[in-house]
Amino acid sequence: MTALCVLTGDLVASSDLSPEAVDHALTIIETAATDMAGWNGPDGLSRFARRGGDSWQIALANPSRALRAALFVQACLRRDNAKSQTRVAVATGTGALPTSGDLNAAHGPAFVESGRLLSTISGHTLMAHAKGGAHHAATRLADHIASGWTQAQARAVAALISPNAPPRAEVAASFGITRQAVNQALWSAGYPALLDAITAIEADESK
Repeated sequence: MTALCVLTGDLVASSDLSPEAVDHALTIIETAATDMAGWNGPDGLSRFARRGGDSWQIALANPSRALRAALFVQACLRRDNAKSQTRVAVATGTGALPTSGDLNAAHGPAFVESGRLLSTISGHTLMAHAKGGAHHAATRLADHIASGWTQAQARAVAALISPNAPPRAEVAASFGITRQAVNQALWSAGYPALLDAITAIEADESK
């Protein structure tokens, strides 16, 4: 068994989406999972699997990055596809991955807890944490903030929420806007407070 962060999700109101729109949204999430592999160095673990028609799962090697990862998924989806939303059930703990890396054949407490939690998420809630307590409270507050992101705000958050994000000036240049415009997008997205929460949680988890 390995210490893992497991995110399990499904698209909201997927029956209202065309098959192409569902595929597009899940491709965005898969790309986000691939990007997160670089968060823990060249050998970082990040696995993605599609589960059923509109569901998905990601496993990451660093459990302390759980909230950062969930927000990154939400930011990428909002940035690239404003019409789609996803629920995200977060769980941290142990799990076992087969040598093939196929998450559909993985097992362990983290996978079970994440899957069970997803079945309880409903209404306007999009993110929850199986650990409960302060972790769930922080995740729910982050969910409330992220639910109001515009595409421009999500673009800025997605570009900078990585633990090894480039400087803001470099991000601004890649967007073709000023650094001040990037700062404004981040501020209006609630990013400074979110980053403070993420940093505090990750520091506590690393003790």
